[in-house]
Amino acid sequence: MPRKWHIWAIVSASCLWCYRHPAWQGEVVTEPEEPAGWLSLSEVAERLDVPVNKVHQMVRDRTLLAVKRDGALRVPVELVANRTVLKHLPGVLTLLHDAGYSDEEALRWLYRPDDSLPGTAAAALGGDRATEVKRRAQAVGF
Repeated sequence: MPRKWHIWAIVSASCLWCYRHPAWQGEVVTEPEEPAGWLSLSEVAERLDVPVNKVHQMVRDRTLLAVKRDGALRVPVELVANRTVLKHLPGVLTLLHDAGYSDEEALRWLYRPDDSLPGTAAAALGGDRATEVKRRAQAVGF
């Protein structure tokens, strides 16, 4: 027996796909900027003055973003300010993860240039625009 599809299920599934892939909506998609530098997990541990296994736990708990670069997990240098992780980063990462973003997609979202911020979301998290970045991360999930 052929499978019956409800039209609302097809439309809602296709709209969800289009939302996650804005190029289908005719938007100009800009390439994300690269972070200023990368830190290994051991370098992050030194900066934060914690053991390396604590940094691994932070990555697993999504309080810190790490992606594979050159065969090892690396953290963008801007996300570690002095002896702490940027204050609002864990909340933004949780919102992006709940919206279905992988770590690579979250990195691209954080480093995509945005003229209305100005700069990137990662740069804005370290300044007075952190609330706006959190609001935008919330909107991604809807």
